[in-house]
Amino acid sequence: MKTKFILFGILAMSLIIGLTLGAHSLGAQADSSTRQMAHDIFKQLIEINTTDSVGSTTTAADAMAAWLRGAGFAGDDVQVLGPNPRKGNLVARIHGTGVRKPILFICHLDVVEAHREDWSMDPFQFIEKDGYFYGRGTEDIKEGDALLVTTFIRMKKEGYRPDRDLILALTADEEGGDFNGVDWLLNNHREMIDADFVINPDAGDFEMDKGKKLAVGIQASEKLYQDYDVKVENPGGHSSLPRPDNAIYELAGGLLRLERTQFPFELNDVTRGYFAREADIVGGTTGADMKAILETPPNKDAIKRLSQVPYYNSRMRTTCVATRVEAGHANNALAGTARANVNCRILPGHSPEEIQQTLAQIMADPKITITPSTVLGGSSRPNPPSPLRPDVMGAIQRVAAQMWPGVPVVPVMDAGASDGAITRGFGMPTYGVPGVFIDINDDRSHGRDERLPVASFYEGVDFYYHFIRVLSSPQ
Repeated sequence: MKTKFILFGILAMSLIIGLTLGAHSLGAQADSSTRQMAHDIFKQLIEINTTDSVGSTTTAADAMAAWLRGAGFAGDDVQVLGPNPRKGNLVARIHGTGVRKPILFICHLDVVEAHREDWSMDPFQFIEKDGYFYGRGTEDIKEGDALLVTTFIRMKKEGYRPDRDLILALTADEEGGDFNGVDWLLNNHREMIDADFVINPDAGDFEMDKGKKLAVGIQASEKLYQDYDVKVENPGGHSSLPRPDNAIYELAGGLLRLERTQFPFELNDVTRGYFAREADIVGGTTGADMKAILETPPNKDAIKRLSQVPYYNSRMRTTCVATRVEAGHANNALAGTARANVNCRILPGHSPEEIQQTLAQIMADPKITITPSTVLGGSSRPNPPSPLRPDVMGAIQRVAAQMWPGVPVVPVMDAGASDGAITRGFGMPTYGVPGVFIDINDDRSHGRDERLPVASFYEGVDFYYHFIRVLSSPQ
């Protein structure tokens, strides 16, 4: 219980600091010309294909660089660089007084694949309809790119001089590919983006339900992404002569044992804070269960009930699931090889090597080989939770309280993965701050007809402007 009280002490202190933090006074909404600029930047980004297969993040980075240079950024304050012509990353800087260390804002330019036949519209055309912006990347995460570029342009035109440098990095290959931009920049040009801490719009949860805002979820921790190649090999043979050691059946047996096994229950400071705050938001039996898992020892029945909800279960334990299966070469032949991809989202504090050993124990078959494959950013560095810093949490508290009175700020651990895992691995505290509210029942990231509420986008334009001003105004 001591950790819980410490956490609430930090949050309370954050609120106090947030109410007095910085000289910036929150004003009215952005004017019509700013909103039009944000719209045009967003539209241009959506209509540039940045998929790994055929797209180019360099094209998008160059387009954003043109916007910034047009606003007065000059020389090395805007650069596009990368490992090859298609995988460019944008780095831009607003110079401050240097009283405090820089802040880095990261957001990726690439998007997951989108096939025209799967959509009811062209996924790479920016369409406004029925109160939504449609297009691949409208939720993940080109709206974040647009919000940051718009904010940097506004500040440059205003002649704003923060008390610290503000660094913007729009990057490649967060969704996949061989050249993750954040990892590449940190390994090759760390001096360009080194900072006191990092803000990432591609993480956290600003939640609403049917238009009602529920929570401002700030990601201070996330799971580590890791894929494993799970394989069985045998001689195969003619299908008229079935063998007892059928590769497909042996692989299926191991996957079924995995499906029936749960990893141990575990909380950290961030997830404790999340469940403590979420309990009062949700209320009822579910809220009571959230409080019960925070007890010492945690209530086993409450854990069991919450574990039946995938969203809550994923925040209490490491999860591993088979996502792809491949076997055989002909309809009339026994499979000589059967393999599956098992995707794991690993709790902070646990390594891919540890989970590999656990998978071997669960599958319990010496004929099944398990080999690590994809690692986010090409690195399996430790990914520790970020401390709930009063300056960061206070700034969020202040802006949220004025824009959305009564909506609680909640620390969260994302079950997915973002580039924040990489920056944390390099020792930079990182906070996921989306800036836009998305309906909990209509999250279409990576899916068909991806869309974002128009009102959420323009609220995000206001939020990020005020948030960055509060974070960087002279004290």
